[in-house]
Amino acid sequence: MGGESPRISVVVPTRERPELLQRCLEALEKQTVPVEIVVVEDSEGRGPAWARNEGVRRARGEIICFTDDDCAPFPGWAEALARPIFAGEAQATAGPTHVAAGATPADLAWEAIVSYLQEQANKPGTSSPGFAATANLACSRELMEQLPFDESFPAAAGEDRDWAHRAARQGAAPLFVPGAPAIHGPGLRALDFLRQQYRYGRGAARYRSTQVNRRLGSFPFYAGLLRAGFAAGVAAGACVSAAQAVTLAGVTAARNEGSGGSSATR
Repeated sequence: MGGESPRISVVVPTRERPELLQRCLEALEKQTVPVEIVVVEDSEGRGPAWARNEGVRRARGEIICFTDDDCAPFPGWAEALARPIFAGEAQATAGPTHVAAGATPADLAWEAIVSYLQEQANKPGTSSPGFAATANLACSRELMEQLPFDESFPAAAGEDRDWAHRAARQGAAPLFVPGAPAIHGPGLRALDFLRQQYRYGRGAARYRSTQVNRRLGSFPFYAGLLRAGFAAGVAAGACVSAAQAVTLAGVTAARNEGSGGSSATR
């Protein structure tokens, strides 16, 4: 690209996972269009919201793509996400995130939850309007400068739902692009998955506390989520079922801490 500014930048937050990061970078080097790769090492544990915002500050592209260090986007990923934004059809786009071969039941449960939330993102009554996983997201620079991630979310939990809801409220809900897949690395253990879901519950409590008009999902919404889990297999469905109980425990714990005068986000 010489001295010219890149049209597309890819921001990758990471923290002490060099082997996974290397796999991600190898995938990004195979993109079908030139991309600027911006890796943000969160060595101080300031959180993925901060890392993504820092990446945007460093990036030079007109369009900013986001993925995670444990993901490997397909070769045409950045081009597919950027195309509707360059064409003026959307301010933000998102693609599907699938788990790789050798996925555990916990991996399949994670994929089922993320895919279901994306499917429900634009339906009336959803509890996650505009939802898009930040492992597979792109936005115009203008939108990201207007709408940065909320750095008061200290962990990878809730900050993506918060951003998507704010984007949807101003008419910039991400456009889903099926042809822009990213592959999430396999190997998630059930215990780690449940710890993740507990953290998501804590993030969900903060998500709902930041704005009064953020609703809980309806019974049909959660019933559909369980069906999506069991569609991926009995073991995956069991993980999704357990995740709902663990998530509720995280919500309850965060709210109790908040009512006692402590931060609900710690």
